[in-house]
Amino acid sequence: MSFSAKSGALLSSRAARCWWRQQPSCAAAGPAWSYFGGSRPRPILDMSYSRHFLDFQGSSIPSSMKKLVVTKLSQNFREAVTLRQDSPVPLPGDGDLLVRNRFVGINASDINYSAGRYDTSVKPPFDIGFEGVGDVVALGLSASADFTVGQAVAYVKAGSFAEYTVVPAKQAVPLPSVKPEFLTLMVSGTTAYISLKELGDLSEGKKVLVTAAAGGTGQFAVQLAKKAKCHVIGTCSSDEKGGFLKSIGCDHTINYKTENVESVLRKDYPEGMDVVYESVGGKMFDLALNSLATKGRLIVIGFIAGYQNPTGLQPIKAELLPAKLLKKSASIRGFFLNHYLSEYKMALQHLLKMYERGDLVCEVDFGDLSPEGKFTGLESVFRAVDYMYMGKNIGKIVVELPHSVNSKL
Repeated sequence: MSFSAKSGALLSSRAARCWWRQQPSCAAAGPAWSYFGGSRPRPILDMSYSRHFLDFQGSSIPSSMKKLVVTKLSQNFREAVTLRQDSPVPLPGDGDLLVRNRFVGINASDINYSAGRYDTSVKPPFDIGFEGVGDVVALGLSASADFTVGQAVAYVKAGSFAEYTVVPAKQAVPLPSVKPEFLTLMVSGTTAYISLKELGDLSEGKKVLVTAAAGGTGQFAVQLAKKAKCHVIGTCSSDEKGGFLKSIGCDHTINYKTENVESVLRKDYPEGMDVVYESVGGKMFDLALNSLATKGRLIVIGFIAGYQNPTGLQPIKAELLPAKLLKKSASIRGFFLNHYLSEYKMALQHLLKMYERGDLVCEVDFGDLSPEGKFTGLESVFRAVDYMYMGKNIGKIVVELPHSVNSKL
């Protein structure tokens, strides 16, 4: 292995030390290779002497951790996922960060991932969870050019349902502080922003219908459509959610538990919707399609109503689809965030600036009103997923991971 002159100097100094989990010295690192996929591990250089491998409270990084692992493919999250109590804390490579997760986000697609619907070639066991916010507790030499120990970061990467996650530095987003509100923007906020920007063609006076409007992505679709000076209608399942939607600017809320959405739309908006932001599927998809105006656009960002089914779908009246689209010169566009990663950085930066200016509400739901209380610890991820599919949340569901301080070095 060759190093630059600068790296060589660091290696020869007291400030440069190798860190191998459960190994007494660098020379004893060999037996640990099997923990990391069988390849030779890279040394992590301790450029700040002992503090480099301490968390910001001064406690040691443990050798094991809790994490959630998919051990069986199933749309039943509780059946598919296992909480492992004694998994090795992963070792970051040269360009990686080791992040101690403080908050992790719950997404409807967690069930799709546990069911193996995104990549049929992947077989259990595999890690789960899409996004996290936390502190950098260790990092490789290359990663140290842009990040430091104790720095707050957010990321989107599979494997966030764990106490510690290795994140490539190039995928990490530096934050001013560890706040759950930042987590709401990573997947939910960017999904709403990019889909409406690229597919919505929003302009002043357009009528926009947002289904599941009080949810994780819906809250941002409502606010961004209002920023574009549109007239926004939001569907929701309770008066409490309706009140929240009005507080963030929604012009008209429809409680689908107590009102007939189709009748309300036909009566109050006989010319139809210019844009529908749809994430429910099934009967709501059919209703949204029927509500389109001439040249209307239906943006499909999900179909949560079917995710818990074996097929992941609910029936729709697809046989009438060609005729309905032709009659109105209407269109349907699907949106999957992974296909728009070239737009991701720009979208996230814009949303972060909006939030910091106070121009964007990032509602977080910790499950305080759920029967068993706040979602705290990886054990509560199961409850949080159930809570989402019961339609109880207002805003983005977030689980807090408390940190137990280990013995001081």
